[in-house]
Amino acid sequence: MDQQQYPSSSSSRTDRKTIEKNRRNQMKALYSELNSLLPHQRSREVTSLPDQIDEAVNYIKKLQTNLEKMREKKDSQMGVERITINNNGGSRRGVNGGGLRLPQIEIREMGSVLDVVLITGLDFQFMFEGSIRMLLEEGADIVNASFSVVEDTIFHTIHSKIGESAPGPVAARISDRLRKFVNEASTTAF
Repeated sequence: MDQQQYPSSSSSRTDRKTIEKNRRNQMKALYSELNSLLPHQRSREVTSLPDQIDEAVNYIKKLQTNLEKMREKKDSQMGVERITINNNGGSRRGVNGGGLRLPQIEIREMGSVLDVVLITGLDFQFMFEGSIRMLLEEGADIVNASFSVVEDTIFHTIHSKIGESAPGPVAARISDRLRKFVNEASTTAF
């Protein structure tokens, strides 16, 4: 008859105790590391573990609030208007952090040259391609098109030349179409 060897119950208990001891030591080290990251006003006071965790939570919440205030201040100083979408599905316009950046367009005509500067948020990237397509449809030649990204804002620049053989006031027509395109995209996004 084959005898199977089963681990003794005492060795499995020892294994579980060792595993649990290692887990407790790891948690203790993590709590200690968390506590070391907190600013301490008290001098050498021993605080309980729940108090340390409460202190960490409060400190993180304070940092989040300060960060949000700093973002609002930065946006206010830069004149950035944002739309914040709240948890209830509503939205609020204003100069604050988070949300979508509404597109802006500036069009300059200098003789046969038409320069377009389009400033959008990341959610309106499609407008760059749409603007180029519109210029090409109107017979303009794209001399240079570029964009740069700064945080959540994209600055698009399109330098184009209007052909001399194009009929009528082409620059005015292109400007109207581009402004209408930007306004429609802005209103349909919400």
